[in-house]
Amino acid sequence: MWRHIASNGVTFLIVALFMLGGIILWGKQSYQAAGPLSEAICVQVDRGSNMRRVSKNLEEQGAVSSGTLFRVGADYSDKSSQLKAGSYLVEPGASMQEIVDVVTRGGASTCGTEIVYRIGVNRLSIQVRELDPSDNRYVEKAQFNPAVDEIPALYTETKADSDTRFRIAFAEGVTSWQVVDSLKGMDVLKGEVPEVPSEGALAPDSYEVKPGDNRLAVLTRMEQAQKKRIADAWAARRDDVPLKSPEELLVLASIIEKETGVARERGQVASVFVNRLNQGMKLQTDPTVIYGITKGEGVLGRGLRRSELRAETPWNTYVIPALPPTPIANPGLASLMAAGNPENTDYIFFVADGTGGHAFAVTLDEHNRNVAKWRVIEAERAADN
Repeated sequence: MWRHIASNGVTFLIVALFMLGGIILWGKQSYQAAGPLSEAICVQVDRGSNMRRVSKNLEEQGAVSSGTLFRVGADYSDKSSQLKAGSYLVEPGASMQEIVDVVTRGGASTCGTEIVYRIGVNRLSIQVRELDPSDNRYVEKAQFNPAVDEIPALYTETKADSDTRFRIAFAEGVTSWQVVDSLKGMDVLKGEVPEVPSEGALAPDSYEVKPGDNRLAVLTRMEQAQKKRIADAWAARRDDVPLKSPEELLVLASIIEKETGVARERGQVASVFVNRLNQGMKLQTDPTVIYGITKGEGVLGRGLRRSELRAETPWNTYVIPALPPTPIANPGLASLMAAGNPENTDYIFFVADGTGGHAFAVTLDEHNRNVAKWRVIEAERAADN
């Protein structure tokens, strides 16, 4: 009898173990399987929150099929204590395992609301925008110029929100003085800037910052990024380009940056200046003359005078027979690469063509015809105004 009972007990234990193993296997497969989410969502993790609250939120939004299994999986992988505050994008079909990784990885938030300080060549603008998870695109909520516009209440409210992300984006062709002047006006940053970084030393890009970040630390990040870009462009340059150093490549890139905002033209503009350098011709480019007047401190805001085109400054390429002594702006990576790898052309001249681009020419006669066409366009535009 006892043998029979023992036999039944062993059988029951084996069945129970099999069932437990099956449950564990099912749980693991469910935890790793694609989730039920059909559209991307933005999940906010508040400071001081826990996996129970997060799992409930995910369950309510239809991102996980079981909040309990989500928490068990997080506990099993030792990630329950690694929850990070922020706003996170959860992609369609994300598994519980992938969602746990997202909310415990840390670093920058991947969705929600952000304030972008845009440093442009002509002005600073501030944009408040929010990510629409359905198409992974930002929707603008407000944009204003702090120098002339009234500060909207939305900006003040959003800035005070602890989950708001902050980003500084500055355009190619902005001068170092313009960058520093703009950073000084951003009240989310702190710290003094004792001197303006050298011209061309800052990499135009988008940089995420946090309230209280030091301005010098932000500038250091920009300088480090630009050093790498210059080194990469110098290493990738053509052997026949008449540039003696990375510094000369940077100078030429800054001129290219100021001469065209059309991406497909950079190689052609670079070819004009390289051809002129190879032939011992003066570069004769207006942006260098303007820099000799403003030293990069703001925008000239008017046309050049004949006397200014004849004035002897170190940057007046209508007078000096070579590259100016310093860059005239902060060029982006594309212009740096174009300076080291210009297109193979015979172009010596270019002039605006009225479309935002330029008309290029090999001979002076051809160039003069292009200039005449541009003068007609200028006259028509002046008449319309």
